This record gives sequence, structure tokens and C-alpha cells, in this order.
Amino acid sequence: MTESSVPFLPFVRPEIDEETIQGVADVLRSGWITTGPQNQQFEAALSAFCGGRPVRTFNSGTATLEIGLRIAGVKAGDEVITTPASWVSTSNVILETGATPVFADIDPTTRNIDLDLLEKAITPRTKAIIPVYLSGLPVNMDRLYDIARAHKLRVIEDAAQAFGSTWNGERIGKLGDIVSFSFHANKNLTSIEGGALVLNNEDEAILAQKYRLQGITRTGFDGMDCDVLGGKYNLTDVAARVGLGQLPHIERFTAQRKKLARAYFAGFEGGAGVGLGVGLPLADFENSNWHMFQITLPLEKLSLDRAGFMAQLKERGIGSGVHYPAIHLFSLYRALGFKEGMFPHAERFGATTVTLPLFTQMSEDDVTRVCRAVNEICEQYGK
Repeated sequence: MTESSVPFLPFVRPEIDEETIQGVADVLRSGWITTGPQNQQFEAALSAFCGGRPVRTFNSGTATLEIGLRIAGVKAGDEVITTPASWVSTSNVILETGATPVFADIDPTTRNIDLDLLEKAITPRTKAIIPVYLSGLPVNMDRLYDIARAHKLRVIEDAAQAFGSTWNGERIGKLGDIVSFSFHANKNLTSIEGGALVLNNEDEAILAQKYRLQGITRTGFDGMDCDVLGGKYNLTDVAARVGLGQLPHIERFTAQRKKLARAYFAGFEGGAGVGLGVGLPLADFENSNWHMFQITLPLEKLSLDRAGFMAQLKERGIGSGVHYPAIHLFSLYRALGFKEGMFPHAERFGATTVTLPLFTQMSEDDVTRVCRAVNEICEQYGK
């Protein structure tokens, strides 16, 4: 069988079983398709998963971050420290609250925010921290919360990619301050679009409910008041039913992803790619849920650029992605005064990273195929 005759391998594909598909059809037939009983069940199941903490769902992981900041009291004039190596929503939500994003460079080994640099970035105006758990790998949470407590800062964990990840054996979401999950279609657990906030108490949960639906509180049959400026961020019952169908499989999903990640390390060992300088992620099989497997390209040693490399993968029937360009180099952030050279580790990572296929329906043979393709391209185009 030739490479061209092998089915195309995308970099991600959600796994949704027939029971869930049937469940969605049942919701559609029920006539109650927006926020309702399925959403209540989903929130209860997520709360149990997170050790009984209050959980409220939203229509995206972006909404959860923004509402998390508002619940933490972040407002105009405040500063929020985060990483420039993330999806741009992480810092856009800071701007949405009127606060100022402050970036700290990444640790090139973990690719997460460097906590020493984070602490150095704290000023009297700092109100909160948004750490990002890139590809599902948490930061050192003991150190993170030591810093937060010492400086009396709120933490809104951007755990968009970390559902099913752990820290010292405890699930992300069970510990810490406010935790934000995303259930986008490419996440380890999906509700197609959606997200959830893990909160500290019922007062925060009630406030989250207000923010997600226009600031409204209802009482009795006809009582209604609006006392905060909310938006329209509620999750539909159709989406919640997909999430409910996914949740019982999360341990299997995580185990399969770890198995595939191990196969990647084995497949690259001794190959032309690593020999030329292809960078691999930190091999953490204790804490990470292996949401993505990202390599970095030694572009200075290749006769093609990143787009060319990705095109070569596509010619071999393999999809890939880019996660993420350094946020501070986008035009919106350059206009705020950020410029090239400020965060060199994030800049290098953002310019050279390529996300390889990793999803639960893949086999180890698929991983071998990807590794072979990467090595072949490196051999062909290495200088």
C-alpha cells in the first residue's frame, strides 16, 4: 500500500459514541433544546468530577475566562499576568474587563509560564494571574499558589486544555481557585462548543449564573431583577447532552492519549528529526492529559519554512496545526506597546511549533507513520 492510498490523518477528530448521538436526538425530540435538565445533569456530573465543587457551564471556554475574571473582581486599572504562549482569547478577555494584560515569558522546557518571571512581573496593580496549562500540562501548582497567597492574588486557571490532567494525583479542577475548562470540538472532552467554571462557593456560582444570562435573577413565577451587567453565555441542552456522553469515557480517553504520546517519543528516538534538532515536549506522563503533541522545528537547519513543512506532511496524507503564535506579536497587542524580542522563548516557540495528530481513534501504527514522515522531511530538506 502506498502512502497516497492511506486515508488522510487529521490532527484531531472527536470521538462521539452512538449512545450520545441517540441522546442528542432524544433531546431534539423533547422540545427542550436550550439550557434545561440536561445542563443541570452535566453541571452535577462535572461537580462530582471536581470533588463536589460548584460548577457552572457556559457556551465557550472564552466566556468562562472572562466571567472568571469578573467574579474575581478584575476591573479597569488592574493588571493580570499571563503567558504570551496561548490562544489569544487568554489575554483578550483581560482587555474585555478593562484591565491590562502583563506577559511573563515561558519556560522553554515546560512551555508554560515561567513562575519566577511571573513573580517578578507582579506590581501593586496586579489583581490576578491566568496560568495556561499548554497541551494539558499543568504548571507547578504548589509554587503557583505559594506566589498567589504571598501577594494576595486571585488565580483563574486557564485549564482549557487540561480536563483530565492532574497535579500530584489530584484532578485539575478539584484544587485551587477559579478553574476554567473548554469543551470545544478539539478538546479531550467536547460538548461541540462550551466550557465550565469551577468555583469556590455558592455565592460565586450564583454570580456566575447571573453573568451568563444578562445579570437576571428570577424569583417565584413572575419575579425578575437585573443587578449586574451580564451577557448571553448559556450552554444548550443539546451541547450538554454531548458532554454528558463524553464524561464517562474521560479516563479511557486520557489513557489512550498517554499511550499514543509514549509511541511518539519511541518513534522519534534516534530518528533524523531529533538528530537535526526537532524539539519534543516534556515527557510528563504523571500530570498531563496529552491534549496535543507539539514539536518545534529547527528552521535554521531546514531548507523550507514551517508552512512548507506542513505542506509536506499534507502531501503524505497527514494533517497538522499551529498552536500558538506569540500573542504579543499580533497587531492588536503591538498597538499596546508590545514588540518583538520582549519574550524570546515564547516567540521562538510560537514561530517554530507544529501540532501533530493526536486523538483517541488513532493507533500506534498511525503514530509510526507520522514519525516516519517527519523524519523523511527532515532528511530531505535538512541543510
